[in-house]
Amino acid sequence: MPARFRLPPTAHNPISLVGIAMATAMAWLFLALLIADLFGYVPNNPYIGLLLFVAIPAAFVIGLLLIPFGAWRVRRRAPDTAHEWPVLDLRDPRQRSLTVTVLALTFVNVLIVSIAAFGSVHYMETTEFCGTTCHTTMEPQYVAHGRSAHAQVACVRCHVGPGAGALIESKINGTRQLVHVLTNNVPKPVPPPSELISTARETCEGCHWPERFAGDRTRVIREFGNDEKNTETDTTLQLHVGGGSRRRGIGTGIHWHMNLDNEIEFVRDDARPEVIPYVRLRDRAGNVREYFGEGATPAQIAAGRRQRMDCMDCHNRPAHTFAPGAARAIDDAMAQGLIPRELPFARREAIAAVRAEYPDRETAMNGIATHLRDFYRTRAGTDAALLNRAIAGAQDAWGGNVFPAMKVTWGTYPSNIGHVDSPGCFRCHDDSHKTKDGARTISQDCELCHTIQ
Repeated sequence: MPARFRLPPTAHNPISLVGIAMATAMAWLFLALLIADLFGYVPNNPYIGLLLFVAIPAAFVIGLLLIPFGAWRVRRRAPDTAHEWPVLDLRDPRQRSLTVTVLALTFVNVLIVSIAAFGSVHYMETTEFCGTTCHTTMEPQYVAHGRSAHAQVACVRCHVGPGAGALIESKINGTRQLVHVLTNNVPKPVPPPSELISTARETCEGCHWPERFAGDRTRVIREFGNDEKNTETDTTLQLHVGGGSRRRGIGTGIHWHMNLDNEIEFVRDDARPEVIPYVRLRDRAGNVREYFGEGATPAQIAAGRRQRMDCMDCHNRPAHTFAPGAARAIDDAMAQGLIPRELPFARREAIAAVRAEYPDRETAMNGIATHLRDFYRTRAGTDAALLNRAIAGAQDAWGGNVFPAMKVTWGTYPSNIGHVDSPGCFRCHDDSHKTKDGARTISQDCELCHTIQ
């Protein structure tokens, strides 16, 4: 008869037996769920991924650790008992059986831990993990990302740089954020990071070629009036995007700031990021000019953060863009046809509905619908289909920009593109940044960047 496998005497204790049972159960559960996931039987839910690749493997490893821990306790409680190291004799059938069993279990354990480790790293790099695991905390950023031009770009492509160092740093930051969530110390609203782990050269330039000369681009800004006909006003801008390198076109236009032929450094105040007291320019010929903001002091400049300008200093909300205000959000919805302009006073009433304060999403959805229905109930002949479209469009505009639980409302996260709704370009281009002798200023001439047609 083949030799039967028996546990060593030191493993016959409650702790080791619990560890064996836990590790065995978690191994089978992990393998069963993994197979079900591979064949598409597991629903697409962030908590399923958290369970499969984090919780179950963690319980499996804890079970494995309990086995030697229990044996160690037994040996410690019987110090007078002689515990000799086992002698491996493969001629003994029982020892051969034990050796094969241990090697097989070790292989299975290493395989399970390896698959779980790979799966957990892959799962934690998904946008769903970043945006939905903590629900309320990251909901504004997750929703805005899904509505942006970068919706198909995973969070880690921008927020985690290349190399092991960046990965470790991101996990340390993630651990700190997890502690904030568990202790209910998450700042509301979550402030934009003072500096990203990755630079624009490591992220943006992976897709966007900085040498490309874009030339002029035409942009039409559509706005609507508060009158009965929702009168449309179109502003056409010819944007002088240009390029930053003279090798591929004239080094002028907005993208002159890209630091290809020039090098721009500036000092900013972290407490007031819209304040830039100092700018330094070194042009392609090596000439250096320094510009000082109005009222800037040496102490203020010395205390600020000095950095080299890159894409993110203007494109600061590339994947998490929020409307600067209710009016702009409703104008955009009407321009896209989400709110019908055929409905009288649609713009005025939609703005009033979304500007009201609501404690939560459900109350907001009901309040917006009630406001619009109450107004149009008094107007005979209102088209019900147009009214329903207006309600849905206004609710969508509110839902993509306002998150009461995180204290995010209209204008919480301003964009530095332009200068209408936030200082943006005028942080430097204000005619007040001057050289020490006052001979040169950073111009506020509109036609440097765009021409209104």
